[in-house]
Amino acid sequence: MKNKGNQKHLTFEQRVDIEKGLTENRSFAEIGRIIGKNPSTISKEVRLHAHTKERPDSGYTHPPCIHRKNCKTTCLCDKMCGIHCKLCRKPSFRCTDICPAYETAECEKLNKPPYVCNGCGKKTHCLMPRKFYSSKYAHDEYRSVLVDCRAGINQTPESIQSMNDLLVPLIKENHQSIGHIYATHAEELGCSRRTLYSYINDCVFDVRNGDLRRSVRYKKRRKPTQTSAKDRSYRQGHNYEDFQNYMKDHPDTNVVEMDCVEGKKGESKAILTFTFRNCNLMLMFLLEYQDQECVLEVFVWLETVLGQEAFKKPFPVILTDGGSEFSARKEMEEFCDGSKSTTVFYCDPYSFWQKGACEKNHEYIRYIRPKGSSFADLNDEKVRLMMNHINNEKRDSLNGHSPYELSLLLLDNKLHKALGLKAIAPDDVMLSPKLIK
Repeated sequence: MKNKGNQKHLTFEQRVDIEKGLTENRSFAEIGRIIGKNPSTISKEVRLHAHTKERPDSGYTHPPCIHRKNCKTTCLCDKMCGIHCKLCRKPSFRCTDICPAYETAECEKLNKPPYVCNGCGKKTHCLMPRKFYSSKYAHDEYRSVLVDCRAGINQTPESIQSMNDLLVPLIKENHQSIGHIYATHAEELGCSRRTLYSYINDCVFDVRNGDLRRSVRYKKRRKPTQTSAKDRSYRQGHNYEDFQNYMKDHPDTNVVEMDCVEGKKGESKAILTFTFRNCNLMLMFLLEYQDQECVLEVFVWLETVLGQEAFKKPFPVILTDGGSEFSARKEMEEFCDGSKSTTVFYCDPYSFWQKGACEKNHEYIRYIRPKGSSFADLNDEKVRLMMNHINNEKRDSLNGHSPYELSLLLLDNKLHKALGLKAIAPDDVMLSPKLIK
């Protein structure tokens, strides 16, 4: 029965068995049965890795000429002796050194199996070129090819240049992420995201790791210091544990995470954000002061612009932290006429991960306004511009879509019209300080 093999690469031990079998003059079929491979595999292996072995002793003559039997050349040494040069023993040189018709003879046995001289009885004194199969040499050559074929860049100079022309303005100028770029230009790039990161790491493009957002590590977080006791009565019945119990009873309820982004230390301006968990859409409002009054003004404005019914639908539950600006819980939960508007819950102290969607979205704000930078020059128009660019960034977590695209399907579009939310072309999305300069 013909051996079908196991569709795996040859190991070093199998190559040793091949070399041993060739030395013992075994056929390819016999060797194949020993190592569990098809005879054609053995034949290809031997022909591919057979190498010519040079004689270590310089005292051997040159290999015989292919014309030695019928050669009648005379007087190559210009002495006009008339003796056939192949028979002459007087000169210090041989005809193989100076004859222009010299051609090395090759053994005819090397043109048919086993293609090598491993088992030949004449290999010790044969003057013709000899070929041998060495298991060590074959395995080293195999390993070299295996590694080399996977190394380097599998791209042409033209394709590298076109990829560079695409990436440089989007990353360096617009500060877009690889995920956003790949969501809109995957076919143009022509390689996987992992390969793209490798090219950037290997400095193939004019973009470096330092130009990417998360190629550097965050600073080690400081441990929170203990603060004096504060009035926490507004949190009673509205802690994070109460929020979890509420969600168990109302699993389909959409949650909105609320927080504030501070500007430069000592300044009063801040940005109030609302993040919808179901689509990651973030609403941003500029506050003149980071206090209760300014936060409540935003709630009143939303009630006025949207109307009570349109407000209740997207804001059924709000999850926020225990900052003093959010301590007016009862006022936030009621409309101006005293009717119920929403339900507010609070995260546990120093547990920012409990509203992770909101914290993640704040990273995009910091791309445009780094931490410690001033908000003094911001106005409602600039904040709206930042909001639109952030919401149009395509996210891996949203399967290559942007929060704005999903919000059109999951939220009331009246919200988009009231806040000026709009689409931005993928290549025009810019998340860098240049956006509002």
